[in-house]
Amino acid sequence: MTTRGETVTSAIPAVDTAGVNALLERGRALAAPVLREAVGRLVPPMDAVAAYHFGWIDAEGRPAHGDSGKAVRPALALLSAEAAGAAPRVGVPGAVAVELVHNFSLLHDDLMDGDEQRRGRETVWKLHGPAQAILVGDALFALANELLLELGTVEAGRATRRLTTATRKLIDGQAQDISYEHRERVTVAECLEMEGNKTGALLACAASIGAVLGGADDKTADVLESYGHHLGLAFQAVDDLLGIWGDPAATGKQTWSDLRQRKKSLPVVAALAAGGPASERLAGILAADAKLTDAQLADFDEEEFASRAALIEEAGGREWTSREARRQYATAIEALNGVDMPAEVRAQLVALADFVVVRKR
Repeated sequence: MTTRGETVTSAIPAVDTAGVNALLERGRALAAPVLREAVGRLVPPMDAVAAYHFGWIDAEGRPAHGDSGKAVRPALALLSAEAAGAAPRVGVPGAVAVELVHNFSLLHDDLMDGDEQRRGRETVWKLHGPAQAILVGDALFALANELLLELGTVEAGRATRRLTTATRKLIDGQAQDISYEHRERVTVAECLEMEGNKTGALLACAASIGAVLGGADDKTADVLESYGHHLGLAFQAVDDLLGIWGDPAATGKQTWSDLRQRKKSLPVVAALAAGGPASERLAGILAADAKLTDAQLADFDEEEFASRAALIEEAGGREWTSREARRQYATAIEALNGVDMPAEVRAQLVALADFVVVRKR
């Protein structure tokens, strides 16, 4: 049996850590000033609430240097501009727009999921209340579209259409995720569709929006979207593993967090579909859970969740999800062959994919 905190590494090349860190830092450096300017347009107290969410200030409003995320999506947007032969700065409005939509979804997801911690700090709804979490999330979504449309170009219009479509799919995925929590059975195909919407759609948009702003045709943008979509599925498969077996010190979430929330994530769904004694025992436990209230579930102790995680692993859900992450990774890399781009840019897109799939947190 593997241990808590391990992620997917088999059959994935070693990560060029220095190179990926440079890409992520470039994304942060170019996007941050535009992102801060956009947030500064919000009226008080929304501007301060958003600044807290991004880690720029602490709960008392003092300047902070909190963790505002890995900036994978901005890095992808800049690389996609280069894949189309444009300068990375061309992709900055797209990078910021995607980051705004991503954080809109985080603000709302934290509230809907009841998550009280994000990146080691209280979530916005917990600190400032549900109303502020909803309002600031809505405002970030509006800002994303405003920033793109202000460019006033045909390419900006095309980019906005792709962003709004991706946002609608993201919301579809969140709705599916919530509905699945209250169903006894969810198929693997349904789970993959949900995760393709919830995670894959926005990464797909990030991987193509810079190219669109750089003047790429729809065929090129669609190929880059395919890379981002499959990368998103690989990303989510790893996240699902971390949601059950991740180290809380690294993830910033509770132990067994996805099990506590009754999430029908890939390891759970794959385990239920596998058949066999462990799968049947797990199905019986989850069927009984469906009759319990959230308060009753909250009374479960660590040993109960550890036992469930062991059943999922015994039924093969953990190994299946690891294989699926590697399969989606390989499909993402294969998609890059459909675009004639500089060799260095392709290598950087591969390196970013390596990072996503073997990430520790």
